[in-house]
Amino acid sequence: MASHYQILIIGGGTAGIMTAAQLLQKKKTSSIAIIEPADTHYYQPAWTLVGAGAYDYDKTGKPMAEVIPEGTQWIKDKATGFDAINNTVHTSINGDITYDYLVVAPGLAYDFSLVPGLGEAMDKGVVCSNYTDPKHTWDVIKNFKGGTALFTQPATPIKCGGAPQKIMYLAESHWAKSNTKSNTNVIFATAGTVIFGTKEIAETLMEVVDRKDINLRFNHKLVEVDGANKIAWYELTKDIQAGGCVIMSGDDDGKYLDETFQYNYKDVKVTKKDGRYGIHYDMLHTAPPSVAPKFIQESDLVNDAGWVDVDINTLQHKKYTNIFSLGDVAALPTAKTGAAIRKEVPVVVDNISKLIQQNKIGSMLYKGYSSCPLVTDYGKMVLAEFDYTGKFTPDPKLKYLLISNSAKEHWRLWMLKKFGLPYLYWNKMMKGQDV
Repeated sequence: MASHYQILIIGGGTAGIMTAAQLLQKKKTSSIAIIEPADTHYYQPAWTLVGAGAYDYDKTGKPMAEVIPEGTQWIKDKATGFDAINNTVHTSINGDITYDYLVVAPGLAYDFSLVPGLGEAMDKGVVCSNYTDPKHTWDVIKNFKGGTALFTQPATPIKCGGAPQKIMYLAESHWAKSNTKSNTNVIFATAGTVIFGTKEIAETLMEVVDRKDINLRFNHKLVEVDGANKIAWYELTKDIQAGGCVIMSGDDDGKYLDETFQYNYKDVKVTKKDGRYGIHYDMLHTAPPSVAPKFIQESDLVNDAGWVDVDINTLQHKKYTNIFSLGDVAALPTAKTGAAIRKEVPVVVDNISKLIQQNKIGSMLYKGYSSCPLVTDYGKMVLAEFDYTGKFTPDPKLKYLLISNSAKEHWRLWMLKKFGLPYLYWNKMMKGQDV
């Protein structure tokens, strides 16, 4: 006989724990369970600081048993598939589990096949990622002796789009203090066309880029990593402007530099082959290519892009009205961050509560709020808060921290990142309090 719960949650990450905690606080459920195989729950936003030697990795994790809210059944297992018509989730050990309402929030999976060679090189030698092993990142940064420091990211959605550049700003600061900077070229290569999508934040970040003398390479789609020869291969994602050229090496004539590709040009070794550009690196930091987990992608819950197909304002599934999804796997056109989840959870909780009581969803809407705390230096941070329109939407509560403009660098924002946010996360968000 299959186990049955009124509310079943897939995922014991930020989204799953917060949703369970808030539902229990509202006393809206007769039975609730979380399917989660991991033993440890990590506060991943602190991994940026771990990678820069400014935070203790061991303090970023807590036993899963401690964060699962009291009153929730923890099913230590993996979900493997769905039979949504029959309100059933398949699992690898516990067989079929049925539900009245389902919340899908398993977080992201990494698919290294999308960037051939990256999986073999990752977390070994001079290739690192704060997303997978921030302790290794710090080893790479502190042992770096100069050369080409390449920071990059795949063209897939990733957790917190700002993370690949935050670690670059901190690494540059460390090298400037340790006299490694004088013989180092710092490069940020991205498939994007701007440093950040929100104008006010982009303006500040360009000032940081100038101050730190960083070479930006836009329209660079990472397609392969040759770990043995230390080359990251890119395809250019747009045509070069008429009369312009992409300067890729010192041999090129710099007269017509196309700034949509290059900003603050540095002469580093680049190999051109079969229409691709290979940047030679002495250290490489990247985010892994991220996708929804396989059991999600292979289900009928997803859209064509492989993300759970929900209404972007109500977070209710477009086909199955008793299924909701939030967090990184939901098909929402906003940044995949814990801050987004903080605003998504109350909408899901309200909708499920109203369905249980009145058989209709509530009127709360999620407007796409997300935020990227962009650390720009040891002791400095910018807080990018925005919605679906990309508009800068700073939290009015920041004025209590005496911060009048969070688009500018501020030491108080660094203190918020290092001390305030971890405290709020463990003691308020994980306990279901609205922060």
